Amino acid sequence: MKLSVVMPVYNERNTVREVVERVLAVPLDLELICVDDGSSDGSPKILADLQAQHERVRVFVQPRNMGKGAALRRGIREATGDFVLIQDADLEYDPGDYPALLEPLQQGKADVVYGSRFLGAAPHRVLYFWHSVGNRILTLLSNCLTNINLTDMETCYKVFRRDVIQSIPIEENRFGFEPEITVKVAKRRLRIYEVGISYWGRTYEEGKKINWKDGFRALWCLLKYSFKQSAAPRQPLVAPQSESPSTERVSNLRP
Repeated sequence: MKLSVVMPVYNERNTVREVVERVLAVPLDLELICVDDGSSDGSPKILADLQAQHERVRVFVQPRNMGKGAALRRGIREATGDFVLIQDADLEYDPGDYPALLEPLQQGKADVVYGSRFLGAAPHRVLYFWHSVGNRILTLLSNCLTNINLTDMETCYKVFRRDVIQSIPIEENRFGFEPEITVKVAKRRLRIYEVGISYWGRTYEEGKKINWKDGFRALWCLLKYSFKQSAAPRQPLVAPQSESPSTERVSNLRP
């Protein structure tokens, strides 16, 4: 079993090196696909150094700042593993949760796994009350529109069978990726599991980027894709492959 970790990066020079080291420290067969989204703070240079040091790191560069969704679209397209996991380039999420997230997929029980910040007893940093209220409202609305019972629609940690996520067209360029992919996964009647994860949220002073405008965009995306996307036949069950497609290592930053 091989895991592809897709990590969009935008102006994260203070955290990206440590995140990469934490991902590579997970005892799994994995590749880390970093997509720099037009950073202007030196992040591309750090990524280039990390790629030179670690053969499991592959780096791609967007021509300009296009948004998280656009970076994920690129990274997902480049993935070669059996499963694809979304990882942020800050320190809010712990790669140590990977084995628990992968378990339902490896057992053949799930097509998609969401890492919920509201399940389980893992440690959580206490931060913004109104952020949690907004998250719960968006998750509730998402559940009403999709008829699934998630507890954390906006979580970063989402893991997919590669054939599933590469078959879903991603249209949103910014943070609308979360509601868009949730609606499209639900419409395809895929098997979705949730796993409790730890969470160390950061403040705006520490670099948090999402804001109230993104909340309204998420609301719009939920409504847009719920009415635009028609229900599709259930995906056929596919057992995880023992070997994944081979790929040449990227030796230089690629546009």
